[in-house]
Amino acid sequence: MRILHVRFNGWMSLFFSFTLVLSALTFFPEQASAKARGEAVFGLCLQCHGAEGQGDKLFGAPRIAGLPKWYILAQLEKFKSGARGKHPDDDAGNRMRPMARTLADTDFDIIATYVSEMKSPSKPEGLTLIGGNAEKGKATFAVCAACHGPNADGNEAVHAPSLKISNDWYLVHQLANFKNKIRAGDPAKDPIGATMAPNASSLDEQAMKDVITYIQSLK
Repeated sequence: MRILHVRFNGWMSLFFSFTLVLSALTFFPEQASAKARGEAVFGLCLQCHGAEGQGDKLFGAPRIAGLPKWYILAQLEKFKSGARGKHPDDDAGNRMRPMARTLADTDFDIIATYVSEMKSPSKPEGLTLIGGNAEKGKATFAVCAACHGPNADGNEAVHAPSLKISNDWYLVHQLANFKNKIRAGDPAKDPIGATMAPNASSLDEQAMKDVITYIQSLK
């Protein structure tokens, strides 16, 4: 009961914080400087992603600081259109979609620029996975390298983001989402994301841990 009480208080705190920030944005002129506007809009993001964009496992919110602008824009557009975050089993996506739908289209570029230029968190999260085998994961990663690059740095040309930036728990969760078609389940709406499904479908939980443990070692 105590755990439920703590979580309830946490969700209520998040709800009221979101309401306050949203109210502030309503009166914040869109004509203000991009940096100032970006900081104001980020008030919506930090409730889950953290003040430094470091991510928070409790909310299923990944690290976003330093992600490339083109990737952030693409994901915001997918969340807003329903191409991502609409599946009933995607709890984190269900929370993210209303945030994206709240933003004006003119804010997408501003917040994407602001987040992409954020410095790395002062206390970067270390490895949280248990039981992963980096050596086995290296062999599995050979398939991933074709798009994400040999060092997991990403490749804009094929819309593959850097994997070294993301939290390990988030990467495992997303692999499971791709495998179970919770993410990119409709190729017509998310053709790029759908290319991940065949790669994820062949991985069991252990294989996912192995390949993510290897990716984390590339940091």
